[in-house]
Amino acid sequence: MGVLRLVLGDQLSPGLSSLKDAGPGDVVLMAEVAEEATYVRHHKKKIAFLFAAMRHFAEELRGARLNVRYVRLDDPGNQGSLRGEVARALEDDPALTAVVVTKPGEWRLLQDMETWRDLMPVPVDLREDTRFIVPLTEFYAWAKGRKQLRMEFFYRDVRRKTGLLMDGEEPAGGQWNFDHDNRKRLPKALAPPPRFLPPADAVTQDVIAFVAERFPDHFGDLEPWVFATTRAGAEAARDHFITEILPGFGDWQDAMAKGEPWMWHSLLSIYINCGLLDPLDVCQRAESEWREGRAPLNAVEGFIRQIIGWREYVRGIYWLKMPGYGQTNTLNAHRPLPDFYWTGETDMRCMAEAIGQTKRHAYAHHIQRLMVTGNFALIAGLAPAEVNDWYLLVYADAYEWVELPNTHGMALHADGGLMASKPYAASGNYINKMSDYCSGCAYDVTAKSGPRACPFNFLYWDFIARNRESLAGNPRMALIYKALDRLDPVSLSAMRDQASAFLGSGCKARL
Repeated sequence: MGVLRLVLGDQLSPGLSSLKDAGPGDVVLMAEVAEEATYVRHHKKKIAFLFAAMRHFAEELRGARLNVRYVRLDDPGNQGSLRGEVARALEDDPALTAVVVTKPGEWRLLQDMETWRDLMPVPVDLREDTRFIVPLTEFYAWAKGRKQLRMEFFYRDVRRKTGLLMDGEEPAGGQWNFDHDNRKRLPKALAPPPRFLPPADAVTQDVIAFVAERFPDHFGDLEPWVFATTRAGAEAARDHFITEILPGFGDWQDAMAKGEPWMWHSLLSIYINCGLLDPLDVCQRAESEWREGRAPLNAVEGFIRQIIGWREYVRGIYWLKMPGYGQTNTLNAHRPLPDFYWTGETDMRCMAEAIGQTKRHAYAHHIQRLMVTGNFALIAGLAPAEVNDWYLLVYADAYEWVELPNTHGMALHADGGLMASKPYAASGNYINKMSDYCSGCAYDVTAKSGPRACPFNFLYWDFIARNRESLAGNPRMALIYKALDRLDPVSLSAMRDQASAFLGSGCKARL
């Protein structure tokens, strides 16, 4: 007699709740299924990373003397869905008396699993995912009765809970947030540091070849390979970042540069979100670097905030507000996604850089996502559903629980300000300040209208003007609307006419 223990592709953690009491006679099921690879047309590199990491984790479990039933996508009899593979495993082994699975991170999958209790011939135990610092029940209690669910106040509570960067009851350094120190533009003479970018091992090479053949029409490139697919490799990437990269992370975390996809960012979210790294352990190691004097506080605080602040917070928002969260569209945005989001072919240098590296690496850092591709989608009025799907499928670290609030709420302000107190809208001036993208661009970042005007400029003012009814009452937008009222009416009309023509052309942003 035994139990069937299902492990999902983003649950590659030995301490997973569904594995904690595994014993003789149990079977651990892992399955590559078409349904999970194609519910959106995921980046080829994302699929390859997860399949390779799953295969390595299966061997890790076998090394721990667990009986693993691993189903490859091209195995004969593959049912194409997790539900089908669970049913097939139970049929093949009548000695299995129950199904145990850690709850998935996505609403659609949890809803399906909750039907298994009626569909499967044995009991189904859906266990909580204990790999997060803040249980969902704790987040719900924090959110209850609050008029505003601001991340900053949640973050402070998690600092107190974990003790990270705390000196007794007070925050280390006398303040909670050092974000004002983390917005420096990259000096021309300063080159980003070398990165830990491991080559593909034999297992990964086999998967890359398979994905190239099986998913030829999916977005993105498989080469060059840049991700580790084993726990040891993920730990090596972690250690390299903590010791070699972290000290510069704070100062330059918002900077962007041509041909530099990594900058000082950790590249660890892909490993944390699939379970190869433990988030609290990563934060504790970063804190030790500050306490030992090897990394400045602004760098360590900014990094830790991304994990115990934003990551935990967006998960809570997702589960608190689903299933209707993604259907909101406060700013009434309905324009289709322009073709260049798929090709990267545009004369807007910033968009070409951000989308191009996304296509190559299935990666872009948070400012590129928020203030370049996300900012454009916001001010152009692109349909949230299309933008949300794009972000979910193009990034290797994207799962709906983390992607949807960040895109729908932060980037698009489609939730009406639940997450962000104002829209993250900006003209070309912000991009010029934080990058070298505007140098050599076909467009003139100083021009607000005319044949060479930067599209971010006229789209920004058109966005502000057309959304006045929705946004003018926001106190944080008061100065912006005063600036709008001071604009020369002829100039504003010219910008709005150019925005209308540009949007009407399907954002054909080529000169």
